[in-house]
Amino acid sequence: MPDRPIKLLTYNVHSCIGSDRKLDPGRIAAVIAETEADIIALQEVDVGRRRTDGIDQAHVIASLLKMQAHFHPALSVAEEKYGDAIITALPTGAVKSGPLPSIGETRGALSVEITVGDRKLLVVNTHLGLRGRERIRQMTTLLNPGWLHGTGQTSLPTVLCGDLNAIPASATYRLAARSLKDAQLAGPGAPRATFPSRYPLMRLDHIFVTGDLVVYRAAVLETRLTRVASDHLPLLAEIGFAGFSAADSLPLKAAVKNDVQRPDDDI
Repeated sequence: MPDRPIKLLTYNVHSCIGSDRKLDPGRIAAVIAETEADIIALQEVDVGRRRTDGIDQAHVIASLLKMQAHFHPALSVAEEKYGDAIITALPTGAVKSGPLPSIGETRGALSVEITVGDRKLLVVNTHLGLRGRERIRQMTTLLNPGWLHGTGQTSLPTVLCGDLNAIPASATYRLAARSLKDAQLAGPGAPRATFPSRYPLMRLDHIFVTGDLVVYRAAVLETRLTRVASDHLPLLAEIGFAGFSAADSLPLKAAVKNDVQRPDDDI
């Protein structure tokens, strides 16, 4: 059993191109390092793409953090890839990746079984589409046992996270919230927006957990660095297994603003 909560971060890194249009994977790694996250779920990661100098961003970021990366290309053309990554220094087991029902740009998901002390945790990372009906189909697929139950016969404590492109008023969000807990609502404090990073207005990035996990804290990290490193702000949560006490946990560092919602096209 771990002696402290696990810190999990979800972050759309925008191909490591900041709001200042500067390409800098090292800056993304610096943002992550500051959080001391144990598990990092990244979206919009480039691997071998000419537009970002052919860098394997998943490997570079993981190397700078002294961690290992699992990468799934939602989009792959010749040697150029673009998709999602899960980075951690914790022991990992079964890995699953695959496409989701998509309209236009192909979307996918990546899940990794991670050993935490004497327990196993399933982390599912995704980046959903831009259309409401498309997102509903994608979320319905992810909520099926094939994704959330892992590879074994019994369900694992599970985190579903990523850029869901869905605000809390949307049908996609409500679908997930029927069976999973929103980390920003489970932890103390009001939920905060994650996009756009300079003037966050929408809560598009989410961490959902199954009922056998406890959320102690969740925070959107808004600093001078996070406002410029990507067009999304990172979302960090401290989670533990049910029955674990986090009395000695340190508070998350965060500077946040009010969350302003807008209508969504989910129907």
